[in-house]
Amino acid sequence: MQKLIMGSLTALALAVNVANAETHSIKMGTVAGPETEIMEVAARIAKEDYDLDVEIIEFTDYVTPNVALADGSLDANAYQHKPYLQSMVDDRGYDLAIAGYTFVYPIGAYSEKYDSIDDLPDGAQIALPNDPSNEGRALILMHNEGLITLNDPEFLEATPIDIAENPRNFRFREIEAAQLPRVLPDVDMAFINNTFAQPAGLSLDDALIKEGPESPYVNLIAVRDGDEDREEIQQLVDAYQRDEVIEKAEELFKGAAVPGWTE
Repeated sequence: MQKLIMGSLTALALAVNVANAETHSIKMGTVAGPETEIMEVAARIAKEDYDLDVEIIEFTDYVTPNVALADGSLDANAYQHKPYLQSMVDDRGYDLAIAGYTFVYPIGAYSEKYDSIDDLPDGAQIALPNDPSNEGRALILMHNEGLITLNDPEFLEATPIDIAENPRNFRFREIEAAQLPRVLPDVDMAFINNTFAQPAGLSLDDALIKEGPESPYVNLIAVRDGDEDREEIQQLVDAYQRDEVIEKAEELFKGAAVPGWTE
């Protein structure tokens, strides 16, 4: 009987160890493109240093990664800044939190028709990202350039209806962020996040308007509320905030990705 009990306890211990090994992994959501390549470097470091398996799941839009995180399909995602996360929490009631920070990816206004903002004609058609915070981000840049006047230039979720003055009669098209590089030839100017600008061969140096290094839009690693201190999450955050990851971002973004974890 004693041998049977000891054998059962040994089997149970082995089963627990196997289960623990199997659960030392996380599912991480990213937006397809260079941000995924950067996460792959962090995943390799996490495996080497912590034996943590990071399964990267790619998305092609800005909404679904938070849906998947909220419903438990993901353990974390890394693609958004705080104003966007907050807008999703406010609008959809998601119980999400910030586990760590990644990079600032400045947004820029690009044109295939004009070389200077001064050349932009009256009545020009301007494409904006249609997600709440990035649309406001673009309009605030236009306000700061004196192209339009917003009712409240500090309102981060501004849309064209919040424009108080539009003296040059600009026309606005609200487009899904990932599609903006494709519509660029059809408009006079488009505001494109660097996440999508870089893969499309657009350099921030060529942008007619662009954010400076003081931008508050630092991207982050989001988790469900209460998971911020989970071991696997903190191991991934540590793996992400390494020199190798900075070097990969520099390679991919040519200086247009600024480390944000010192904020």
